[in-house]
Amino acid sequence: MNSKAVVLIVDDVVTNVQALALLLKEDYTIKVATSGVRALELAAQDPIPDLILLDVQMPEMNGYDVFKLLKEKSVTAEIPIIFVTGQDSVEDEEYGLELGAVDYIAKPIRPSIVKARVKTHIMLKQQHDQLVGMATHDQLTGLYNRHYLNDALSKKVAHAKRHSEPLSVIIVDIDHFKSVNDTYGHLTGDLILKAVGSAMQSGARKEDIAARFGGEEFIVLLDNCTAHDAQVKAEHLRSQIEALHPEEIAVTASFGVAQLQQDTQRYEDLLKNADTALYIAKEEGRNRVVVYEEEAL
Repeated sequence: MNSKAVVLIVDDVVTNVQALALLLKEDYTIKVATSGVRALELAAQDPIPDLILLDVQMPEMNGYDVFKLLKEKSVTAEIPIIFVTGQDSVEDEEYGLELGAVDYIAKPIRPSIVKARVKTHIMLKQQHDQLVGMATHDQLTGLYNRHYLNDALSKKVAHAKRHSEPLSVIIVDIDHFKSVNDTYGHLTGDLILKAVGSAMQSGARKEDIAARFGGEEFIVLLDNCTAHDAQVKAEHLRSQIEALHPEEIAVTASFGVAQLQQDTQRYEDLLKNADTALYIAKEEGRNRVVVYEEEAL
């Protein structure tokens, strides 16, 4: 890991927070909260904690309630949580673990035990993140892979329709990529794919999903974005790719843009519309952006 793991310490007693922070600050980046409300805020803010040490007995909102709310939000649901509490009965520990806590530490804390357990759960979290990253990302470009994209598309189409929000997709296809491989070799082709993927990632908003769909084809999923705004983004990306010249090779790409229609029920239909626009872009000479317009077809 290039940066320290992040630990959020939650306890309404300041001296308890200070003791844990002092114990862990050399090895981890520390965030602290002295209330349940503040804990919920910090847990959802970057950098997202890799582990939370959560006191159970707090006024207004106890640790169990904080735990349940953390698990309800997608951004915090996967953060491992250790309960740290003076309630050390078997029943209390069973309840905490049944909720889904990864561990249970009784007060007064023993420094060596706390450090060992924190180290173990940070290591497990990092290993889990690495496995998830391998399962959801394309190994060559570092973008999301098709498996992840299909799952995200399904969820985002449902969300957009439920909340009547615009959702757009851009399909990108590198022009004449087969001839690049045939002329310069597949290793050079891989370098071009990585350069294009890097350009797509650098231009994406935090809420966007950029993925390699297969071969030389990429997709950008744009949350809360109209077809017009997606067209502007696509044109900017088209210019970026044209200016890349990876390995001193001129590279261009064609773009198909589509917005989710009110009568569209499946994400496959949204992709089909974008793919239709991409086909037109290729037919019209490539290196251009075409927006799907149903009435024009």
